[in-house]
Amino acid sequence: MVGEKPDYRFSLANERTFLAWIRTALALLAGGLACAQFLPPLLIDHLREIISVSLLLLGGVVAVRAVDHWARTEKAMRLGTDLPRSRFPAVLALIVAVGALLLVVAVLIKAWQ
Repeated sequence: MVGEKPDYRFSLANERTFLAWIRTALALLAGGLACAQFLPPLLIDHLREIISVSLLLLGGVVAVRAVDHWARTEKAMRLGTDLPRSRFPAVLALIVAVGALLLVVAVLIKAWQ
C-alpha cells in the first residue's frame, strides 16, 4: 500500500461500489447460464449460444474491470490525487441496450413467422 491511509468511510464506499460491480458481473454470468440452459432454439442458428457466450464474457469483463477500478480508486485516495474517471458504466449501458434491441428484433422476427 502506498501513501497515507484514507478515511475508512471512503474505503468502505469504494468497497461497496466494487461489490455492486461484482453483483452486476454475477447477474450477467447467471443470465448467460440461464440462456444456455433454458432459452429454446431461436430462429437464427446458434443465436442462443451467441447470447449465452456474450453474457458470460461480458460478466467476466465486468468482474475484471471492477477489480481494476477498485485498486485505482484506492491508490488515488491514498495518494491524495483525483479519483480515476471511468467511461465503463456508459459503455456497459450501451452494450446492454444494443443487446436488448437485438433480442427484441429476434423475438419480433420469430413472432411474424
